[in-house]
Amino acid sequence: MSTLTNYILPVLDIEGAAQRLKNVVSKTPLQYSRNLSRQYNCSVYLKREDLQVVRSYKIRGAYNMISSLPPEVTAKGVVCASAGNHAQGFAHSCKLLGIKGVVFMPIITPKQKVTQTRMFGEDKIEIVLVGDTFDDCAIAAKKYTEEHGMVFIPPFDDYKIIEGQGTVGLEILAEDIPPIDYMFIPVGGGGLSAGVGLYFNTHSPATKIIGVEPLGAPAMYESLIVGHPILLAKIDRFVDGAAVKRVGNLTFPICEEVLEKVALVPEGKVCTTILKLYNEDAIVVEPAGALSIAVLDQYRAEIYGKTIVCVVSGSNNDIDRMPEIKEKSLQYEGLKHYFLITFAQRPGALKEFTNKVLGKDDDITRFEYVQKTNKENAPALVGIELHKKEDYNKLIERMDSYSIDYFEVNKDENLFGYLV
Repeated sequence: MSTLTNYILPVLDIEGAAQRLKNVVSKTPLQYSRNLSRQYNCSVYLKREDLQVVRSYKIRGAYNMISSLPPEVTAKGVVCASAGNHAQGFAHSCKLLGIKGVVFMPIITPKQKVTQTRMFGEDKIEIVLVGDTFDDCAIAAKKYTEEHGMVFIPPFDDYKIIEGQGTVGLEILAEDIPPIDYMFIPVGGGGLSAGVGLYFNTHSPATKIIGVEPLGAPAMYESLIVGHPILLAKIDRFVDGAAVKRVGNLTFPICEEVLEKVALVPEGKVCTTILKLYNEDAIVVEPAGALSIAVLDQYRAEIYGKTIVCVVSGSNNDIDRMPEIKEKSLQYEGLKHYFLITFAQRPGALKEFTNKVLGKDDDITRFEYVQKTNKENAPALVGIELHKKEDYNKLIERMDSYSIDYFEVNKDENLFGYLV
């Protein structure tokens, strides 16, 4: 046991947190996945925190911290800044404890998330919408906290939060399954991976713990490279439950010790995983909840014949996001491509294109064209969905052979964001 573990463990009482939480949270199942086990030739178990009372593990840390505060402190109320799972766990904790809570959310927060938070908190919650970004919102929340003498409940960077999240690990090891060789766990700010990692470090030290981050928000990955938390200049917020610009000062040194490594997963792969889980297993997960499963392809050789656990962290996925998820999946799989194609402004030009260029299984899913006055040619935005990834090269060959004037929008990130 290392010096850090010797120092941190007396501070954290994960068993005590489990006692505080036993009548509050659901003891979520550790579910054997036949489909994934067959696909990867190993024994795959899913820790289903997507089935938690607020549909994510976040209530564990929030309730543990709030319930540990002295009554004279909580009498003034508590504050958090979040547009996601932390807000909902915080809100439900306030309702259960009968404590006033103020939730700060960015103005751009989807109505569904605001409604969900209010549903879990009922009359114990006040929601304040402020700022265009989460950073603006967090600054306003902390200022409000100081001005009103309240306590700020952070999403990950507090020992009580880490302690509460660590109860996920306690529940996993309480199950009667073979010794766990690998555990894959999503990483955002590091609270879950720090808490679970510390518990495993003591009670199952042979288990290799792999943290998983989205490729577009590699805060822990980059911090581990330089040896301290760094602030990313920009991130892709698509995997919102795990997309942070900076990991915690408390969580980082713990993760540095307990994680075997951090793997990165493209956002498109996450989307493919979400759709497969829904279509094949009827499991609904949010993007962050799919990370631990989306990474398995990268470890196919290592996990062969092993016992592994994937922590499915949450299922707060707005149904309105499904078209975007499908679109990202198709692009990642090489099945969806966008082109700017110059057409001659004459009758039959489009028909010629479809007859000569499109394969028999190719489909035009988007076509935007405006006729230009007094011009011989005009561009059109064309979205083409292929039946197989391998059909792409054939499509390009046909366009080149017929001298089609085209530009691949997918290959220009800025143009793609503007047009698609």
